[in-house]
Amino acid sequence: MAVAKVCGVETEYGIQTVGVADANPITSSSMLVNSYVTQISKRVGWDFDDESPMVDARGFQREFLLGPEVETHLVNTVLTNGARYYVDHAHPEYSSPECLTPREAVVFDKAGEEILRRSMIAASKVLPQGQSIVVYKNNSDRKGNSYGTHENYMMDRNVPFAKIVEQVTPYFVTRQIFAGAGKVGTEMSYVPKEQVPFQISQRADFFEEEVGLETTLKRPIVNTRDEPHADATRYRRLHVILGDANMSEFSTWLKVGVTALILAMIEDGALDGIEASLEHPVTTLRTISYDVTLKKVLRLASGKTITALDLQHRYLERAKRYSQSHGLLALGDEVEAKQLLGAWEETLGLLERDPMLAADRLDWVAKYRLVQGYQQRHGLLWDDPKLAAIDLQYHDIRPAKSLFYRLNMENVVSPTEIADAVYEPPKRTRAYFRGKCLEKYGPSVAAANWDSMIFDLGEDPLRRVPMMDPLRGSAEHVDELIRECATAAELIKRLGS
Repeated sequence: MAVAKVCGVETEYGIQTVGVADANPITSSSMLVNSYVTQISKRVGWDFDDESPMVDARGFQREFLLGPEVETHLVNTVLTNGARYYVDHAHPEYSSPECLTPREAVVFDKAGEEILRRSMIAASKVLPQGQSIVVYKNNSDRKGNSYGTHENYMMDRNVPFAKIVEQVTPYFVTRQIFAGAGKVGTEMSYVPKEQVPFQISQRADFFEEEVGLETTLKRPIVNTRDEPHADATRYRRLHVILGDANMSEFSTWLKVGVTALILAMIEDGALDGIEASLEHPVTTLRTISYDVTLKKVLRLASGKTITALDLQHRYLERAKRYSQSHGLLALGDEVEAKQLLGAWEETLGLLERDPMLAADRLDWVAKYRLVQGYQQRHGLLWDDPKLAAIDLQYHDIRPAKSLFYRLNMENVVSPTEIADAVYEPPKRTRAYFRGKCLEKYGPSVAAANWDSMIFDLGEDPLRRVPMMDPLRGSAEHVDELIRECATAAELIKRLGS
């Protein structure tokens, strides 16, 4: 049976400093994160020792390439909700804690938005009068630069990586029809702007390869980074880099949930023999993004043709059979998983009848209707800067400024759940142990990362507590232990570390 699809979302936010000419985004990002940490939270450093971003899932290490530059001197902290909050190059990034269900992933993704909002308020208290920092949950600065929204899923190490690539690639290429965030125009210099007034995905323009290790240059549809942050003999972490930054809770829920379901099906052999391989996945990614009618015919590797909607239906039919034969417990909650399966089918049906019927649930449709309405009312050309401004304002995370928050979009989680998740960790993964240790023993925590905690008990050496199983360290496993241990020293003694 497929392993539990422990999952999470990493978001790099766009950043703008108002009232400053030629502001340095790294400085602004550092101020933003530092303001939150110093005024609202407590800083606990990130432990980089176990990170190995250049190990390739295809069985080798890319030592001849320069690995991702990690600015260890910039603020990089862990929060009591189990998340990582830091400066990634020129962007503030929030990486959610490990979640067991897709719905939980939505809760903690939205908690990240709230943390960024509070960071902006905290930063405003130390900035000179007339200056402010604004962040946007989007993926492009319209100057040819894209920043990522990545997802992570736990998978069984025994499944051959080549099988994952073969069976997940067509799904990844076509899932944008419900997961895309929408975008005015294109940043492909060789594509006439009039040919692409609006597209489905913010990220489609920036992918160049089918499979690869890079995340910032020559971006691949399937990323091969083999950094499991867990027991590498049992698990792998599929690092998904082609997703858009979704404002819509529904889009995020479908994106994470259906992807988790597809990966569980791959593990259980439920997609074996599916005819889905595309002839040219990279160009097809953009072909779909540029077609808001969803009518464009795509070519399969077999030479047959199909639409993106029909290809998604092909995966859906397999998923419905899988639900009957294997159940959906790998998604953490059978009831939610069945709701998700139904929502996937319903959404594809809406898109098939008329994409505009999904305007209350999908980001790209909501934005397209908003922008097109303004464009038609004012008789503007699609390359008018006002439409690009509307695009950006959709992603402003400040409710009073954001166009998204003026729309009547379908919610998946409650405001109370989001507010609680700003401070409280998920209960059913190791994120619970991480978050609760920070909450109770913060002064004794020297550093942390995804798979370990490092304690400073005031004597040499520092004590490392490994957390190699993402499903261990849950409230069920450690809640009583943490309640009973008044100090970190007592905890370490009880754990035998």
